[in-house]
Amino acid sequence: MGIVEKIRSRKQIVRAVVYARFSSDNQRNESIDAQLRAIRDYAKKNDIIIKAEYIDRAKSAMTDNRPEFLRMIQDSKDGSFDVVLVHKLDRFARNRQDSIGYRMELKRHGVSLVSILEYLDDESPESIILESVLEAMAEYYSKNLSREVRKGMNENAIKALHTGGLPPLGYDVDPSTKKLVINEKEADAVRLIFRMYNEGSGYDRIIKELNHQGYKTKTGGSFGKNSLHNIIRNEKYTGVYIFNKLVSKYIDGRRNGNAY
Repeated sequence: MGIVEKIRSRKQIVRAVVYARFSSDNQRNESIDAQLRAIRDYAKKNDIIIKAEYIDRAKSAMTDNRPEFLRMIQDSKDGSFDVVLVHKLDRFARNRQDSIGYRMELKRHGVSLVSILEYLDDESPESIILESVLEAMAEYYSKNLSREVRKGMNENAIKALHTGGLPPLGYDVDPSTKKLVINEKEADAVRLIFRMYNEGSGYDRIIKELNHQGYKTKTGGSFGKNSLHNIIRNEKYTGVYIFNKLVSKYIDGRRNGNAY
């Protein structure tokens, strides 16, 4: 007997919420739409009432940086739904430890996880094995994809190509060569910054002059101490190519932009 059938044997009505997400690795909003359409069809065919939908866009399941997911886990405590419907298990988590932990938390509140494309039984020993294999495959896929992306970025770095993100103020990325080229209009602001800094001017005075002359940051905002500090300490302005200098993530997968 499947999870939904077991719940229906105890209750007349099966209440569900939907969780859907897509990460930034070559997925778009259409991915969310396809997931939602399939889940809604499944719910309709199985007489399941959908109470709410939780959607995270461009969020990785390898981290807890998924506000809608965490809100769903929190909402499970109030007893308003019986199951969480996902398209596949890898939409719920790509880390086995997190998957087990969050599923146990849902169970403590009487909520089960149902993958509409992967038939799993909460109690059968075969489903335990299948579930473990599916979770391991999802984690392997995620880590292997990350390794391949990192490999490509390392190769680009060796060739001194731009590896993504906004270029520093004063530079653009040549679309044909993928290398940094000088943006002369912005470069005037950079030259002003370094000239005043070398002459002994403090941050406040430099910022006042930049804003007075109408210069903007790379994102179009006014200059502040943080943006000025990032420019002054950026070694790219000395002609040195920098890559992978910051520790991008903690061991648990959370973002970390401070440690060298």
